[in-house]
Amino acid sequence: MPAYATNMRMKFPIVALALEIVIIILFAVFVTYDDGKSHGHDPHSNATHHEEPRPMELYPMFQDVHVMIFIGFGFLMTFLKRYGFSSVGFNLLLAAFGLQWGLLTQGLWHLEDGKIKVTIFKIINADFSTATVLISFGAVLGKTSPVQLLIMTVLEISLFSINEHLVAQIFKVSANDVGASMIIHAFGAYFGLAVARVLYRPGLRNGHDNDGSVYHSDLFAMIGTVFLWMFWPSFNSAIADPGLTQLTAVINTYLSLAACVLSAYAISSLVEHKGKLDMVHIQNATLAGGVAVGTCADMAIGPYGAMLIGFVAGIISTVGFKYLTPILASNLGIQDTCGVHNLHGMPGILGGLAGPSSSPHTGDAAMQAAALASSLGFALVGGAITGFIMKLPFWGQPPDQNCYDDSIYWEVPEEEEEHEESLAHADHSKNKAEV
Repeated sequence: MPAYATNMRMKFPIVALALEIVIIILFAVFVTYDDGKSHGHDPHSNATHHEEPRPMELYPMFQDVHVMIFIGFGFLMTFLKRYGFSSVGFNLLLAAFGLQWGLLTQGLWHLEDGKIKVTIFKIINADFSTATVLISFGAVLGKTSPVQLLIMTVLEISLFSINEHLVAQIFKVSANDVGASMIIHAFGAYFGLAVARVLYRPGLRNGHDNDGSVYHSDLFAMIGTVFLWMFWPSFNSAIADPGLTQLTAVINTYLSLAACVLSAYAISSLVEHKGKLDMVHIQNATLAGGVAVGTCADMAIGPYGAMLIGFVAGIISTVGFKYLTPILASNLGIQDTCGVHNLHGMPGILGGLAGPSSSPHTGDAAMQAAALASSLGFALVGGAITGFIMKLPFWGQPPDQNCYDDSIYWEVPEEEEEHEESLAHADHSKNKAEV
């Protein structure tokens, strides 16, 4: 089948090594250690830090965000029964490449003496840039090759950095998005949905045998959920102004997440058969409060306000998983594997709308709206263009029958393959007997 040349022996090593060599050269030209004389600027808000944090003061926050990127996102996507290697493995690949590219693309907007001076603050933001790719990865999970995903990472982080600079510098009069509901979550989700729409596969319209979970794969995915849930307060507060503002962001996120869990569990039981809980809802919708409270996390919205945002986010996300995801797939041709629209897209928009409503100034609302519109515009247009580039036949895209299957790109242990084959043989024999 010439349209799907999936052999990675040459194309993947060439692309991966070429990208890394280019990055090393760019780092040699532009990147240096921080000398302690730079002034930290938060690209996610218009707040300039007058006092640069001590060099290692933000390191605990960085580690928390790092855990979210590599363990949280990685394991959250392991729910597919035959795609665990790819979920965790490609997550590591994209994040490791993305944080290097993000450090460059964001840092080029803030050169000091012609150099990007690396601080903990900058590497936190580099991790943030990779989060957009990992969100988008969830929308196309199981249907793309590692080469396609590297191409997506290059293009998405480049566009993310432009949009982030636009929001921070052009809309800086008042636009605020400390927890990045708009510029990371909404951007990453709608970018991924646009890519998924362009890469639509009619052959998967009626589903796929491997597009589902088994008991242990759902349990692994819950590891990702719990890590993300625990560390989300750090994600939303890492780049807030130090002191009480940062503490406010931690408290608001902490309470929003807690309220979100209750509403997500309740609605899951309400909409499911015989009032049972659906693990898909619990793995994802319980995190929506962290996304939704992000934009106004550092604002004095009151503990009850944070809880209300999380409560609503849990409802919206669970209802989205139950009713909206099938509609997007059947009516709009958007096959969203992980349901990123429900966890990151809609809660991200909710966060963008909650931000201006929490602000006393009319100008703030206008700027917040402009920031949200910019993020969605860059995501949808950029995602569509990226999708068309990824659709080119030589990137090694898997054929329909090999989607959601590790064995097309990974060496899978023999006993696992034999077990799967014996199960398939047993099912086949059973079906023949029934006929």
